[in-house]
Amino acid sequence: METHRCLLGTRVDATSYHHATTQIVGWALARQSRYVCAANVHMVMEGYDDSRFRAVVNDADLVTSDGVPLVWVLRILGVHRQQRVYGPDLTLHVCEAATEKGLPIALYGGTQDTLAEMSRNLCDRYPRLHIASALAPPFRELTPAEDETYTSQIIQSGATIVLVGLGCPKQERWMANHRGLIPAVMIGVGAAFDFHSGRVRQAPAWMQKIGLEWLFRLLMEPRRLWKRYLKHNPRFALYFLLQLLGVRRFREV
Repeated sequence: METHRCLLGTRVDATSYHHATTQIVGWALARQSRYVCAANVHMVMEGYDDSRFRAVVNDADLVTSDGVPLVWVLRILGVHRQQRVYGPDLTLHVCEAATEKGLPIALYGGTQDTLAEMSRNLCDRYPRLHIASALAPPFRELTPAEDETYTSQIIQSGATIVLVGLGCPKQERWMANHRGLIPAVMIGVGAAFDFHSGRVRQAPAWMQKIGLEWLFRLLMEPRRLWKRYLKHNPRFALYFLLQLLGVRRFREV
């Protein structure tokens, strides 16, 4: 499954949970420094608005179709059997595989309370999972000294996979900046921290399946999310239609 598609200039890979997990585990076993993005409409539109961020996503080692609208778009563009590779579910696939292979993982992001609950829930589910490090950096730009300290702690923990929950676009930039520094596979999973800690409810499966997860999340967190969805969702639909009709062309740059 080597193919990919360009959505408004952002690369999205045709992959699956099995293929993505196999790649991640292979890189982790080899102690390779890689990063993985889980793309949704928000990420694509952040890339549309900021070419530097788009370059960060396009330079990732793997970009999965996290959002259902992106799955639909990939199918329209010829990847007929494309499935969703959703960050929170990919997290579980990776944790299960890490348990089987004895690969230590790290958590980076969220709050101390979120990390404690997420760690407890993951270890309840996978009792032999080794969480080597769980770090909650402050919700601001780190000083160089602070960043060096957190980076050193992740490296010294021996983690081979780092689940990053800083939110888009911060987590993608962080991963890009630390590729080559941290000998581990970094995976930007964003909302997985809130979901797997139990802090935020996930949308019912039927709403996820028909692409209405955004509506559920909006109802759960209206103050935080209404501007994002109002700004991004209508533009994504319009610009993709223009791309599909050949009215506008977008390059991966």
